[in-house]
Amino acid sequence: MTIKTKPFDASEYLDNPEMIQEYIQVMLEENGIEGFQRALGDVAKAQGMSEISRKTNLSRQNLYKALTPGSSPKFDTIKKVVEAIGCKLSVS
Repeated sequence: MTIKTKPFDASEYLDNPEMIQEYIQVMLEENGIEGFQRALGDVAKAQGMSEISRKTNLSRQNLYKALTPGSSPKFDTIKKVVEAIGCKLSVS
């Protein structure tokens, strides 16, 4: 018997605001800025990169670049994406 597997894709499970918020929070706490960027990318993918592009007035290509771990996007870009996915940035 052969078992078929596929890579885990978090975007397949990000289907409600509570799950999205928790995922972003955990990724930030456990993986720092790279985890935060990865989480934003996963959420943007789940909601549709074209839709996030439209809401932020950023090209899809620029979004993919900005949300790739290791990149250094402008704070304004991150803020736009966070708001486009229905979240808010806060400091506590």
